[in-house]
Amino acid sequence: MFDLESFINKYVIKRNKSMFLEDMEAHRDELSGEIEGKKVLVIGGAGSIGSAFVKELLKYKPKALTIVDINENALTELTRDLRSTKDMYIPEAYMSYPFDYSSDVFKKMFRKNKGYDIVANFSAHKHVRSEKDIFSIEALLRNNVVNARGLLELLSEYPPKTYFCVSTDKAANPVNVMGASKRIMEDLIFSYSDRFPIKTARFANVAFSNGSLLEGFLKRMDKKQPLSAPIDVKRYFVSPKESGQICLLACILGNNREIFFPKLGEETMTGFDKIAEDLLREKGYSPLYCSSDKEAIEKASSLKEGSKEYPVHFDRSDTSGEKAYEEFFIEGENVDEDRFKALSVIRGKAIPERERIEELIDRLEETFDEIEVTKGELVLILKEYLPEFSHIEKGKSLDQKM
Repeated sequence: MFDLESFINKYVIKRNKSMFLEDMEAHRDELSGEIEGKKVLVIGGAGSIGSAFVKELLKYKPKALTIVDINENALTELTRDLRSTKDMYIPEAYMSYPFDYSSDVFKKMFRKNKGYDIVANFSAHKHVRSEKDIFSIEALLRNNVVNARGLLELLSEYPPKTYFCVSTDKAANPVNVMGASKRIMEDLIFSYSDRFPIKTARFANVAFSNGSLLEGFLKRMDKKQPLSAPIDVKRYFVSPKESGQICLLACILGNNREIFFPKLGEETMTGFDKIAEDLLREKGYSPLYCSSDKEAIEKASSLKEGSKEYPVHFDRSDTSGEKAYEEFFIEGENVDEDRFKALSVIRGKAIPERERIEELIDRLEETFDEIEVTKGELVLILKEYLPEFSHIEKGKSLDQKM
């Protein structure tokens, strides 16, 4: 039988155990001391990274856990998963809520509970494909930046002992709107670091995470549909379990205004086409290379039972916002390589000027209200705030590809 975890270990991350295992064990007592008996709020907790964080967190016995996520089905499945796992600790004060963190009902719930000791926010638009037109970009910017300001103001009423929010490697020298939004989000959250401690993490692709191209391979095969992938894009990967551990270590052990990222060398990067080929072979197929999406779809539609070939179409990336390489930090950032075995830490970040960020957010909201605003105009506004934002525009989004 196909075992996804074993496949990820062998072909994607190429290691048999978590790269953060030694750091987790070395700091076990410290993690326990900071989590046990505490009230914890996890926003976006039913997603791939959020749920992995929850499972790592529960090992240290928090007093209360509240999970909020707009995906009601995923939230239900997470609760069932936790309740069905042997020896899983679940506090008596466990509650899950299917609502938006920017909603009035969320604010009521937060105030009723008089805040939390630890708040971890995983709610985000995380895909480059979110950049399609002005409507998709507005939704992305509202979730990653505009609504985040409202959350920080709410948290200020009952300041947590620590606040953690996920960033991305694409925030370093961003070339797409998603990456730029996360880079601005870093400034936004750190501008509140005079009110409560704030930490974040930039990290790699999570192998087979919800909505990822790799998870899409499994769904395409379930439906006997062809696989498609770029041949010129390589990425760093961590396992779902590792993603939760990165976030827990950063959230609990990080100092104020620190950014964590994994120590991954270029030799660990893997191409999506290579993973697709390995997946097919692991499932008993050999790739049948096609010259177009159309040909691959035709071949897939005529697949016969017992066929040992599976149609694929691999081609060069030709969509907006695709970065040719990945990086976790930029020139001038102070990186500590010594504190952890498998994690680097960007430290010494200055408190950003909140007024400047407020002006950007106000301008974005004013622009959203304009009927004839274009994607290009929004990109220019982001560039004015973020001069290093070098947007790659090709006039084609990932939604236009198989």
